[in-house]
Amino acid sequence: MSAISALLIPPSSSLPLLPPPQSFFFSLPAPLVCLYKPPTAFFSAPKPQLRLLPRRALSGRDETAEASVSTATIAVDNAESPDATAFVIRARNWIGLLQVITRVFKILGLRIERATIEVEGEFFVKRFLVVDSHGAKIEDPESLDRIERALRDAIDGAADRTPAGPGTARLGSRSLVVRRAGLVPESGEGKAKAERMFSLMDGFLKNDPISLQKDILDHVEYTVARSRFSFDDFEAYQAVSHSVRDRLIERWHDTHAYFKRKDPKRLYFFSLEFLMGRSLSNSVINLGVRDQYADALNQLGFEFEVLAEQEGDAAQGNGGLARLSACQMDSLATMDFPAWGYGLRYQYGLFRQVILDGFQHEQPDYWLNFGNPWEIERIHVSYAVKFYGTVEEQDLNGGKRKVWVPGEMVEAVAYDNPIPGYGTRNTINLRLWAAKPSDLYDMESYGTGDYINAVINRQKAETISSVLYPDDRSYQGKELRLKQQYFFVSASVQDIIRRFKDSLNDFNQFPEKVALQLNDTHPSLAIPEVMRVLVDEEFLSWKQAWDIVCKIFSCTTHTVVPEGLEKIPVDLLGSVLPRHLQIIFDINFSFMEELKKHFGLDFNRLSQMSIVEEGAVKSIRMANLSIVCCHTVNGVSRVHLDILKTKVFKDFYELWPQKFHYKTNGVTQVSPDAMFDVQIKRIHEYKRQLLNILGIIYRYDCIKNMKESDRRKVVPRVCIIGGKAAPGYDMAKKIIKLCHAVGETINNDSDIDDLLKLVFIPDFNVSVAELVIPGSDLSQHISTAGHEASGTGSMKFLMNGCLLLATADGATIEIIEEIGEDNMFLFGAKVHEVPKLREKAENHRVALQFARVLRMVRDGYFGYEDYFKSLCDSIEGGGDFYLLGNDFASYLEAQAAADKAFVDQERWTKMSILSTAGSGRFSSDKTVGEYAHQTWGIEPCRCPF
Repeated sequence: MSAISALLIPPSSSLPLLPPPQSFFFSLPAPLVCLYKPPTAFFSAPKPQLRLLPRRALSGRDETAEASVSTATIAVDNAESPDATAFVIRARNWIGLLQVITRVFKILGLRIERATIEVEGEFFVKRFLVVDSHGAKIEDPESLDRIERALRDAIDGAADRTPAGPGTARLGSRSLVVRRAGLVPESGEGKAKAERMFSLMDGFLKNDPISLQKDILDHVEYTVARSRFSFDDFEAYQAVSHSVRDRLIERWHDTHAYFKRKDPKRLYFFSLEFLMGRSLSNSVINLGVRDQYADALNQLGFEFEVLAEQEGDAAQGNGGLARLSACQMDSLATMDFPAWGYGLRYQYGLFRQVILDGFQHEQPDYWLNFGNPWEIERIHVSYAVKFYGTVEEQDLNGGKRKVWVPGEMVEAVAYDNPIPGYGTRNTINLRLWAAKPSDLYDMESYGTGDYINAVINRQKAETISSVLYPDDRSYQGKELRLKQQYFFVSASVQDIIRRFKDSLNDFNQFPEKVALQLNDTHPSLAIPEVMRVLVDEEFLSWKQAWDIVCKIFSCTTHTVVPEGLEKIPVDLLGSVLPRHLQIIFDINFSFMEELKKHFGLDFNRLSQMSIVEEGAVKSIRMANLSIVCCHTVNGVSRVHLDILKTKVFKDFYELWPQKFHYKTNGVTQVSPDAMFDVQIKRIHEYKRQLLNILGIIYRYDCIKNMKESDRRKVVPRVCIIGGKAAPGYDMAKKIIKLCHAVGETINNDSDIDDLLKLVFIPDFNVSVAELVIPGSDLSQHISTAGHEASGTGSMKFLMNGCLLLATADGATIEIIEEIGEDNMFLFGAKVHEVPKLREKAENHRVALQFARVLRMVRDGYFGYEDYFKSLCDSIEGGGDFYLLGNDFASYLEAQAAADKAFVDQERWTKMSILSTAGSGRFSSDKTVGEYAHQTWGIEPCRCPF
């Protein structure tokens, strides 16, 4: 009988046979499936953790299977760890070696607690810390000898049948590969190969238009699988998105490598919803490559805005809570915090709303039908999530421990979504979990020919992550919601603990490295889950585990009425998660005993504060569980906190007032201290975008030459210019180029930091205006007096509360009459003054500030000296037809007045309110009514319903 065959029969009571647990790496081999008869219940072991620890160099030559056989050694060490037995295997590596070793341990019912791989010359040294089915060391000499012989027979036998690879070790069916080229050999051909690989990887993807075009076309052909000579807008969007994702991944890898090296305390943000919306526009803006992509696409015959519209919303949430989650992830990345987000990857997002005859009708949102280029499927990052079953007691070191024997398992597969920060290289991760059937169940069903059951099991598993907010009016709906909540919580907790144990094993340090934020009560099952893992799997005492839990958890509640607080029926929780119900009961018992010390036998108060609600339907109050276990409970505004303190959680506030705080909800913004200074018009010399740019140059020059103490007094500005130049209008095109050149210098000057930014919005249109206008603080309407017929753009800004910096031209004169000069920033020559100033233009002495900034452009401070020469010539001497030099000093005074008003918040707010109030006169409804009555002679004709 071979060693492997012998393993199928339990050799002694010290090594009882257990069915193989769900594998992290591979499935049970087919020959063993035929012989194996699974019992009705089984245990699930934690997945082994493998860390590559390169110690010395590898050569580049191939190893043979025969060499592996002749040089493999196996040693047993029971002194290395007090809790586990170490098996040290030294052998030349070949494909499948790790699979064979871990398979032997599994068949014997042994559990790998930890494993490492070290490199010694041409050999791999694999060290496994192993425990038996009871979690104890293996000390029986006969059992140790049997395990050693089984390992040797399995390694030698498998090596005889396994061709050796030139430099890879494949880790099980998940096809994880340790590439030898990733280690740096000391000399020879191997070193040259490694240097070549690193030289190819040394540097980042380029962002010039030509490089971007090549990347886009490569993705069209190789990712989207379309001809680069024939593809439509949607296929172009997919290609562009993948090229942007490539750049996100670069930053993602750098960020997490840096986090791993620095090993800071990390935030893990749990939310059942993330309403991320569209990613393309946000990503290119945060990456700082929006203009480059627009230029590259334009040369290929595409418009960036059109392609951006091809993206559907990732509707993974509903309303404010979900949007808050998304905004907070964005802010966390922008502010460089080490953080991860965890949630569910719903196959169907929030429903699509259709209105017919005034009634709402819902349609499924098949947002994944055409794929999602922004996510990265991590098929090798999966965890077994357990449901149902029973809880048994086992002896452990003279005491008792609880063991959950599940009745159902599904796999949680990770999908990563890079979240880039703005103004930083940091790109953090949002990890969403998708439910897949357990390989073991599939194999059992297919192996016995029960194909129908296999399909049913697959559908049942995948349902968990199918729909956002299933209808919970039925028992089945409540059960599905509960399974959704626990599914993503369990996978996330396993992922967090695995990451922690990669570098540390002392759970006393867990609170120093981990913070868990619960967004509302949906993820509150994380609390008993962490307790379960620490007590049942890591063997910590209840007190030690409880102390850790109370230090790591915080929560935010969005509820304003007690009726809205989440409750789970005890019968349902006990059926789906029997061990968690026990833990919650134990937490509540301890809490009730503590309350009695504070309030005595006040049964009404005890009943209100209990985690367990006694009533017609006995239920678990998830909000109470969160408050008891979290060190901080946040409301989302000052008013909300008052409601929590006085109504919703009045009793808890009296007990723990220090726990309650509020954080007013916010949305993703640029700096709130910066003034948004906007000029959006078609590019023309009379509209004087050039005057605006020269003013920005002057502001930049002043900041550069300021002392550090004076810079603190500067009002931060974000200057936005948008508009198109006529195809044959050369001077207007040069103004656009100057804007970009100046912006590139300013935006990349670390001395300036966030005090000044210049952004040009390409392809400006109505959709962009709908975004820009409401967010503007100051709008510039600075045409040379007498050249603007109306200027209706100023009216749009006015009604949105934006203040105007303007010349007395066009409709601005009527606006002055409506809101008054004191509520605007006026400058420049009046209409009647312009002709006389032009006559004297040759003799006009321009301000020194104007001469200086013009000289900076002419001398090539911003590059392109020859290209901008004609632009400078057009405004010097007698050629300054639009009076930029004449109005420059007055323009700077108006800008200074705007700065002064902006820092006076009360004054600025009053001016803004009066601007909005005075905009009613400038309504198109009023204008059309006047036309109809006075010019067209028509009357309303309203069609009845």
